[in-house]
Amino acid sequence: MSIPAFGLGTFRLQGQVVIDSVSTGLELGYRAIDTAQIYENEAEVGEAIAASGIAREELFITSKIWVANFAKDRLIDSLRESLRKLQTDYLDLTLIHWPSPEDQVPVAEFMGALLEAKRLGLTRQIGVSNFTVDLMKQAIAAVGAENIATNQIELHPYLQNRKVVEFAQSQGIRITSYMTLAYGEVLKDPVIQQIANRLQSTPAQVTLAWAMQSGYAVIPSSTKRANLASNLKACAMTLSDADMALIATLERGHRLTSPKGIAPHWD
Repeated sequence: MSIPAFGLGTFRLQGQVVIDSVSTGLELGYRAIDTAQIYENEAEVGEAIAASGIAREELFITSKIWVANFAKDRLIDSLRESLRKLQTDYLDLTLIHWPSPEDQVPVAEFMGALLEAKRLGLTRQIGVSNFTVDLMKQAIAAVGAENIATNQIELHPYLQNRKVVEFAQSQGIRITSYMTLAYGEVLKDPVIQQIANRLQSTPAQVTLAWAMQSGYAVIPSSTKRANLASNLKACAMTLSDADMALIATLERGHRLTSPKGIAPHWD
């Protein structure tokens, strides 16, 4: 099973806000939804999905196991709780959200538990998020690269994360880009604006198209119907080699997410 190139993120969206975002997204044609235990919105996401009437097999639902649930005697129970909230019998993709702080739970333990969840049919695919090259190597040693569908990482024109990308791709592990628009910072970039003006598109569409054309999956979020509809149009865009090369020059190692006590030593 491949990971959809384009999906809907729900980070920081809660209550009626996330219900409305997911409902609108599904109405517009989104079929991949990304959530996480720590977002505290799985129940609302599940409510919106159930109300949509869309058949489960048409959807691709991703959630992420929080660090408090990594121990092998907790991980599967926590996943079953996520399934209950999401009103589904299985996830299409379950990720380890962040590496275990100070390696409290070894990579082999939580990856082994996650693989067991896959064997039990609770999730179709498994993967990781915010993993460095070293952590990916540990995960591969534990369960094999063939069982790691993706590494979901912060990746945008200002943080292109090339070392992690190159290693993941060499192992056949897909990259999922989160924060692809860098909280809107890259939308003000003159290079991206210039490309957007020439293509009669938006800076967001250009940025999302760049990520997808680079081989990454993207999961942008929005609470506005117009933006949800506009972002979706990035799927139909093709940037020239020259445009792709221009955006490649924007790399500046500008990391926006690195929570204290949880973030690893970045590559």
